[in-house]
Amino acid sequence: MASNFQDYPNLLKADCPWVPLREAGGLPNVKWCEETLCSYIAEPANTWSNLAYIIVAAVLWYLVRNEKERMLKFWAPTAFWVGATSYVYHMTVSFVTQVFDFWGMYFFFGLVLLLNLLRLGIVTKEKFFLILWSLIFGLTAFTVVVAKLHLPVQLIVVVLLVGTLVTEVVASKKSTSAVKHGYYFVCLFFIAIAFSFSISDATRFWCERDNHVFQGHALWHVFGAISMFFAFFHYRQFKGKYL
Repeated sequence: MASNFQDYPNLLKADCPWVPLREAGGLPNVKWCEETLCSYIAEPANTWSNLAYIIVAAVLWYLVRNEKERMLKFWAPTAFWVGATSYVYHMTVSFVTQVFDFWGMYFFFGLVLLLNLLRLGIVTKEKFFLILWSLIFGLTAFTVVVAKLHLPVQLIVVVLLVGTLVTEVVASKKSTSAVKHGYYFVCLFFIAIAFSFSISDATRFWCERDNHVFQGHALWHVFGAISMFFAFFHYRQFKGKYL
């Protein structure tokens, strides 16, 4: 991923918003294609596209408003925090808010990974949220360490994604009853689209810096939110058995 910030002077231009935050905490370890503006919304497309997660959060909240199971109710705040933290990060483009963005992502990856481990009997229902919160904050601290060592923190997300896929396969194979994977395959379809757009942005295969409506990373947000929505329906089938 590109990290030559000399091509993006507005990151440290003295009279621009958020510069004190960038100077105090440093710059992110990656610069996405979209031009960073001298504005309170530094990256409009990458920022506003996170409203997709907020919309998904609102729909999920409506679907689980009368739900008793905490693990299902947790999907709505998970979608909200993924969107809210990413919104703040792309609005400000700083290392501090980038870590905040990863904190939000760990809500989702921690949730689905532990749900799979719950199905495998590795995690108990009673300790689920204690482990989840420990995982979220532990991974966030680990992210700071990895970043300070100048290593690609994005690889943490890749590892978590692979971990969720592997545990899903193992949990499904060990299940004593049939597991329906229709929603899961739809989820994977949309996350594959999201990932392809994000890679095209990171590699500059598709890069229109001054396009503040359509950006590859912005589409990662939109399709990622759709993927999260369908993931909820996949895990809802386990209510009454594991949840």
